[in-house]
Amino acid sequence: MKSSPLKSVGRPLAFVAALSSLALLATGCKQPASQSAAAPPPPQVTVAPVEEEELIEWNEFTGRTEAVEMVEVRPRVAGHIREVKFQSGQLVKKGDVLFVIDPRWHQAEFNQREAEYQQAKVRMDNAAREAARTASLLENKAISTEEADQRQARYSEARAGLLAAEAARDLARLDLEYTEIRAPINGRVSRAFITEGNYVGGIAAAASVLTTIVSVDPIYVYADMDENALLQFNALNQAGKLAKNREGKVPVELQLADEESYLHQGSIESFDNRLDAQSGSIVLRAVFPNPEGRIVPGLFARIRLPAGARAPALLVEETAIGTDQAQKFVLTLTSTNTTAYRPVKLGPLVNGKRVVREGLQAGEKIVVNGLARVRPGMPVTPIDAEPTPKGSETKTALR
Repeated sequence: MKSSPLKSVGRPLAFVAALSSLALLATGCKQPASQSAAAPPPPQVTVAPVEEEELIEWNEFTGRTEAVEMVEVRPRVAGHIREVKFQSGQLVKKGDVLFVIDPRWHQAEFNQREAEYQQAKVRMDNAAREAARTASLLENKAISTEEADQRQARYSEARAGLLAAEAARDLARLDLEYTEIRAPINGRVSRAFITEGNYVGGIAAAASVLTTIVSVDPIYVYADMDENALLQFNALNQAGKLAKNREGKVPVELQLADEESYLHQGSIESFDNRLDAQSGSIVLRAVFPNPEGRIVPGLFARIRLPAGARAPALLVEETAIGTDQAQKFVLTLTSTNTTAYRPVKLGPLVNGKRVVREGLQAGEKIVVNGLARVRPGMPVTPIDAEPTPKGSETKTALR
């Protein structure tokens, strides 16, 4: 029996319909990716409040230390060095004997001048007695007027001779004393440039340098202050806004190359009388106590001096500051735990934190860690930073 054409056509259609149903069923089983996976939580960031503290802002300069006094020790008399009586680098006091020149020739010269002085004194005494009797002898006409004048002249001559002999003796005594070369100041002595047995001359213009002495306490520090800093300093000083120490002087602090903080306190001693036209700076001289002698002349040093009076300032962590081209900014935390872009104007550093001059208020919370993971307007999960312990001393800021 032959099948019907209708049946032969219906079988393919039924197969196609079955495939379509399977396709629709498979399509209906799939879900959007956003519905199958949960949204990630907001990123965690560390936040801290903007701090407000009292501080003194300072300007920082580099300089060199120099001794207040420096003396080249030279001989005043000629002779052979017989003894060197100090060790290199020793601390000496004014009047200590440093070198001894063989004194025998100078001792003999002094003895001769002393003898001449005694002879002149005897002659003067004899002439004085003759002159004392002149008046009575002349009155009794025992001598002539001419003889009386001669006696008076001999007395005057003997007196002048005594003065000359006394001056020669004193000069010889000085030369004898100068055979002991003494320290003219308190300080630290260098090495002996000329040693025992060498001959030295005593002529002032040609005398050899035997050693040098530099004073130790106090000590100077010289630094170059630029024009802008000088003008700012003068304006603040005239307005009475500079911090002063107990003596009424402007304080200066010193840091040596191997020190991590400014451990030495001094004061401004003077400024030069003009600016250097080529460098646009003026020489500042500060003086520092140096009782232990730690600050050696010639050291590289950093000094800082106040750039204003003690005043409140806002401080933020350096890690909280971002750079947007030439603009500095921070991200603040809003009440809805989102971040907000805030441009700021910065000041100097103080103990690792940055002074903010404009753009923030005390107490506002800002992102201090995780700045690279977030953008303005993003929701975040804030974590409070551990509070920084506050010291009892007034903070200082460096420009």
